[in-house]
Amino acid sequence: MVDWTEKYRPTSLSEVRGNDSARDEFEEWARTWAEHRESVVLHGSPGVGKTSAAHALAADMDWDVIELNASDQRTADVIERVAGEAAKSGTLAGGTTGRKLVVLDEADNLHGNVDRGGAGAITRLVKESDQPIVLIANDFYDMSRGLRNATREIEFRDVSKRSILPVLRDICRREGIEYEDSALDALAAKNAGDLRSAINDLQALAEQTAVLTEEDVVTGSRDTTEGIFDFLDAVLKEEDAEGALKLSYDVDETPDDLIHWVEDNVPKDYDGAELARAYRYLTTADRWLGRVRATQEYAYWRYVTDNVAAGVAAARDGTKGGWTRYGPPSYWRKLGRSRGARDTRDYVARAIAETSGVSMSTARREVVPFLGVMTHHCKNRELTVAMTAAYDLDETHVSFVTGSGEDTNKVQSIVEDAEALREEAAVEHSGSAFEGATAAEGADIDIEADGDEVEADTDTGTETEEDEKAQSGLDDFF
Repeated sequence: MVDWTEKYRPTSLSEVRGNDSARDEFEEWARTWAEHRESVVLHGSPGVGKTSAAHALAADMDWDVIELNASDQRTADVIERVAGEAAKSGTLAGGTTGRKLVVLDEADNLHGNVDRGGAGAITRLVKESDQPIVLIANDFYDMSRGLRNATREIEFRDVSKRSILPVLRDICRREGIEYEDSALDALAAKNAGDLRSAINDLQALAEQTAVLTEEDVVTGSRDTTEGIFDFLDAVLKEEDAEGALKLSYDVDETPDDLIHWVEDNVPKDYDGAELARAYRYLTTADRWLGRVRATQEYAYWRYVTDNVAAGVAAARDGTKGGWTRYGPPSYWRKLGRSRGARDTRDYVARAIAETSGVSMSTARREVVPFLGVMTHHCKNRELTVAMTAAYDLDETHVSFVTGSGEDTNKVQSIVEDAEALREEAAVEHSGSAFEGATAAEGADIDIEADGDEVEADTDTGTETEEDEKAQSGLDDFF
């Protein structure tokens, strides 16, 4: 069956529901783009219609759409080749105005991407593009400061129940679905804020019943938190191995989440030998999870669940009574608090690893702390600039390594000087990589450094003192 969220995607901005002011501001941005030539960020919760609005706008304006989402490799090379060329050239096909809308989805997920250089490439693109660019983000402030400063922001707010209801009624009319008014009211209330989720739930329910009733909506909705607590009671107190395993099939949690729920809560009911046995099963489950991550073979998940549910239940000595206050995994709370720091740390470690030819683990454990000591609070400014240029860091990364405030003028000026240093390095063929070829040509190359012209002695294949000074910072790190 066709996905209804795609089938009923708005074909015009006038059909976008629940965000009238954002929609009007977005339309005004497009119609006056030739005057301001700014890129725009549409940000807000998932399912509120940001991407749909971008495609609807393109249809209204008769613009072609070039889309690059998070499932693509978003390296600097790919971005500059695909989106960059599209943004600087004429129409590809089908458009009558010669203008294209470049859409980059999940723009707040660039730092977490495995491909390096994407954030810087996007920032350059939005500054230099000859075509309108729309960035889509769930959290505006998860984007880099440079990208935020280079774009106009438009916030899409959560879609209210009152705005969701007419959409559900219209889909039911088009699909010939009979329904009780109270059923759609309950469905809209259940998904208040997320129009896409409401449409998905409507389609799922419509496939199971001829007439949609309120009871269908209530029965079809599952409280996953309540479900997991029932599961914990069954595994840790009541069910045998077989019963616990059967219950695990009905819990809306992945095996790698289940293991954290059980691991954190099992000591509340088990102790002594039964606790030791339970942890042995959890250890085996964790090994199977490692196999899944290494091979991407998700059939192994069954063995994780076998150990987490059946194994832990079998480790128990008989049934247990009473009430236990279970709680969500502490691991999740730690992840929530440290996510931003971990993403920043991993970006810096990845940059070091790729540049220096070491593993990310070595970069995290040995190189980053060493750089932190050398550049503490940016006291050695020349070295900090060289490090920033060598690893293509922005304000957030420099602040993380040096311990300085991200929004200080000192850090911002270091990033600016590092960009200038990288440009000089590119002009001077980055560490003399092409020195022999340049010397063979016998051509003199002039570069600008601090506003003065510096001449390289290319006839002899050697660099002048000024050239060596411009390169010394980067050479120490490459």
